[in-house]
Amino acid sequence: MARFATGKHAYGISDRSGQRYLYREMKREWNGLLVGPDEYERKHPQLGPFKKVDDPQALKDARPEPNLTQERAVQHGFNPVGFAGISGLSPDNLLAPSCVVGTVTPPGQGSDSATDTIVMAAGSFTLTGQDVSLTASSTTLVCDVGSFTLTGQTATFGSFETLTVTVQSTGYGNKYYIGGSQTPTLTLNEGNTYRLDQSDSSNGGHPIRFSTTSDGTHGGGSEYTTGVTTAGTPGSSGAYTQIVVAVGAPTLYYYCSNHSGMGGQANTP
Repeated sequence: MARFATGKHAYGISDRSGQRYLYREMKREWNGLLVGPDEYERKHPQLGPFKKVDDPQALKDARPEPNLTQERAVQHGFNPVGFAGISGLSPDNLLAPSCVVGTVTPPGQGSDSATDTIVMAAGSFTLTGQDVSLTASSTTLVCDVGSFTLTGQTATFGSFETLTVTVQSTGYGNKYYIGGSQTPTLTLNEGNTYRLDQSDSSNGGHPIRFSTTSDGTHGGGSEYTTGVTTAGTPGSSGAYTQIVVAVGAPTLYYYCSNHSGMGGQANTP
């Protein structure tokens, strides 16, 4: 068989760059390319193939914990977290106060304090947070500065929202503007408190009220008063109509008690 020449005086062309190198100095890479010595690259370790490694999970002749269902039902909590009468959880932690309906009064800003309402079905509940004190019966809780979470069966923590009301003249007479929109359809969630602020001077002579009938008393209906309170004279500072939306409240309509055709609808999901 014929031998190959040593090529000590020969040149070769790099498979990568096309540059000319002395043949005897060229190197072959792992992928078969013949390249110049300054172009040579080793095979990267992540290119594999890799050695297969087993990662056993199961134990031979294992001895599992008995009564796992009962063990997992036991709850461990740090005071003042508590619970009582919750199916599947034992034993009862009687740190939870029991109540049916209550009120949480958080701190307000200036003279405009806010009151939030807790609506609860029968059961036991726990209020957790910073600086919480039970000040009267099981239905009244007063909260200092802090962030709070109400837990329990079918319990909701009502929020407080202020809606700014103005009155503007349109081509169809005066209309209520709420939050800058003309007679919008409001969404008043059960358990929440909504204050319709009528401090703006344009509200003078236009007290806002609620009814279960479109346009209220002007449409043959009557005023809805469940959870509704009023304060001040519309058009003067501090005047408002406020509603705490009752559980199961019907669809409502807001209207002016003095003039027809000014209001709109308020859904109560």
